[in-house]
Amino acid sequence: QVQLVESGGGLVQAGGSLRLSCAASPSGRTFSTYTMAWFRQAPGKEREFVAAISWTGTGSAYADSVNGRFTASRVNVKNTVYLQMNRLKPEDTAVYYCAAGGGPNLRIEAAYDYWGQGTQVTVSS
Repeated sequence: QVQLVESGGGLVQAGGSLRLSCAASPSGRTFSTYTMAWFRQAPGKEREFVAAISWTGTGSAYADSVNGRFTASRVNVKNTVYLQMNRLKPEDTAVYYCAAGGGPNLRIEAAYDYWGQGTQVTVSS
């Protein structure tokens, strides 16, 4: 089991930056063994993959829509994963969720067993 708590969301103008954090409280299995990911859900849309980072932090994957603008990272000794979001666009407005797991297809929700409650990101034009 692992509990996930996101923070760092807010209102930002287009072109600005935000850094989201996800603090994990694992029990049993250690945080460093989980692949971590970020998903987002915009109003009226399905939840979609944003980024994933391997348990070592050396491998990552991004959705095409954020590649080159967003960067996922993790600090295992702090049980924390981050999402640095730069050059934000209004279409990035969504609730952002942190997830822990690690199935074979890292871009789908089914690969993840644990989810946070989400943090709202709003980008104004």
